[in-house]
Amino acid sequence: MNEEHKLDNPVWYSLAEHHKKLAIVYNNSHFYNPNYCAFGAFNEIHDNGKDLLAYAKLVPSFFIFGEKPSIPDSLKLKDELLCLQMIIRHKIVITYTDEIVKLNQSHREALLGLVKIVYPEYFKSKTADLGNYYGIFKDKKLVAITGERMQMDAFTEVSAVITHPEHTGKGYAKQLVAYTVNAIFEQNKTPFLHVAKTNVGAVKLYEKLGFTTRIKMSIWQITKENQLGILK
Repeated sequence: MNEEHKLDNPVWYSLAEHHKKLAIVYNNSHFYNPNYCAFGAFNEIHDNGKDLLAYAKLVPSFFIFGEKPSIPDSLKLKDELLCLQMIIRHKIVITYTDEIVKLNQSHREALLGLVKIVYPEYFKSKTADLGNYYGIFKDKKLVAITGERMQMDAFTEVSAVITHPEHTGKGYAKQLVAYTVNAIFEQNKTPFLHVAKTNVGAVKLYEKLGFTTRIKMSIWQITKENQLGILK
């Protein structure tokens, strides 16, 4: 049976399947434990205001994947990020010119330090526990990473494609994405990812590696802010 329709609602199905133990469930809404990532989604879009309010008690800012949610008055829709959801259906043939290391707990401080520089908003203290992470070190310093985030029974998301600003343009992201994709295929799963539509350079890289755009998907940031923009 083709399960690709589940990619239309990746957060909800990840929390219904592989990451079920990390799910906080309110009615027809699924949210990640905010220590892992502050993501949520609805199986049905209507009347979810109470669910948003309940999750907002746990975290000051969070993200809803999919259709635009109806926002209660005490919350604020801060931003919409329009993404391309891209998928790849075959392994990537590539020559690796740098050593790729599977990261473990001993690398966690270095990983979080790199994320803090480049990609802080979506990454939480336990995000790296959602899947496997891989890195490239130069002079004993972690300079690039890529990992796995959302996971369903048949699909795994490639995420956190991060290179230190002083080490861009050296092909690290290309190698790490290819390595992560091929490792996911080895698990008999299909890799997919989300990339901002405006991130033209990343989109071109993914297309060169063999990814194709499946759908456009909005990510809505919701905050507990008053009219002055100050956290309550």
